[in-house]
Amino acid sequence: MKAIECVFILLVLTGTAAGCFGADEPITREKTEEFVVEGNNKFALQLYAKLREQEGNLFFSPCSISTALAMTYAGARGETEAQMAEVLHFPAVVTGDKKAPSLLVPGRKAFHSAFGAIIKDLNTRGEKGGYELSVANALWCQKGYGFLKEFLELIKTDYCGGFNEVDFVTAAESVRQTINAWVEKETKDKIKELIKPGILNKFTRLVLTNAIYFKGNWARQFKEENTRDAPFTLISGEKIDIPMMNQTAEFNYMEAEDFQALELPYVNDELSMIILLPKEFDGLVSIEKTLTLENFSDWLAELRKCKVIVSAPKFRTTWEFELAKVLKSMGMADAFSGTADFSGITGKRDLFISAVIHKAYVDVNEEGTEAAAATAVVMRLTSAKPEEIPVFRADHPFLFLIRDNCSGSILFIGRVMNPKG
Repeated sequence: MKAIECVFILLVLTGTAAGCFGADEPITREKTEEFVVEGNNKFALQLYAKLREQEGNLFFSPCSISTALAMTYAGARGETEAQMAEVLHFPAVVTGDKKAPSLLVPGRKAFHSAFGAIIKDLNTRGEKGGYELSVANALWCQKGYGFLKEFLELIKTDYCGGFNEVDFVTAAESVRQTINAWVEKETKDKIKELIKPGILNKFTRLVLTNAIYFKGNWARQFKEENTRDAPFTLISGEKIDIPMMNQTAEFNYMEAEDFQALELPYVNDELSMIILLPKEFDGLVSIEKTLTLENFSDWLAELRKCKVIVSAPKFRTTWEFELAKVLKSMGMADAFSGTADFSGITGKRDLFISAVIHKAYVDVNEEGTEAAAATAVVMRLTSAKPEEIPVFRADHPFLFLIRDNCSGSILFIGRVMNPKG
């Protein structure tokens, strides 16, 4: 029997290892949210470690990917649920010698409520006017297929996921265009053609979509008249001329033996870009190898405010990739096979994930940053302080993250190997 497809679309964010806690240990709502953020961030950096093996620029939203997969996870059961919890670092408990993610601390309902609360907080703060930030979710369900009311209600209540009945059986191409139009709208036209022709077909039954959009001005903007063309050294040693923004101001800064770190806050200081710059033009690989959640947290703790001479390139890039193979290699194999158990979605073991598609966009200039991302998951029917003013000159490959300072969530992460794309 052919299997039904389910697609999740995420736009652009997130933790540490899946926490195992005693079932009798009281866990508060606030603590659950901390576990979610920590787990999301660990997954973000582990996913980066997998994707960095590809050449060139890299940019994606772990927040978007985690959110889409969290909605899928709401319907996972058994070993499928256990594998997803381990790879995504969702907090779980242990009973005897077997992990039982169905006993999520302090329960499935509380977990998704906490995850949803983080998303809702981002949206609430994004509406205040200091910056634009929105996270949107939607379900695209085959009409008349028989999805569980409990699943649909959870997505609606916790993830504010809109419910849309569509007809994949006779109008898959039309549905594809409708979903892509939704993604474009939610990302201010930055993410186009997320789902390519052929991804959806008459066997598709569910598409879960998440879109994230961010546009923020620097708290201390670069003056356009100070932007000058300057050489940027590629990893090969070749030099190219690119527009470099320049300013001297007080920023949070730290310096280690082989790299520098700089925090560029956006208006309201609620979100920031963290740039990790190797001291050598070809030193990015060594930083990437040591980029763990523990090390990243230590580096953030060492940031100190001081006057810094900053030069950073203007750049714009779009990046897209298919995630199924990567997620399977990380340990989520069952979700992509005929043995998948997503019975929490339909009451039957009739779905598996056939594709996870992600696309992201970022534009960094004198005013600030605009970023967006989208991911699609397809399911089918089963079968040290310097003494002088430090100079931070990002004129060679570097790594950067956009972080929500309130929750600690990593919203976007990427690297610039060539500002020209």
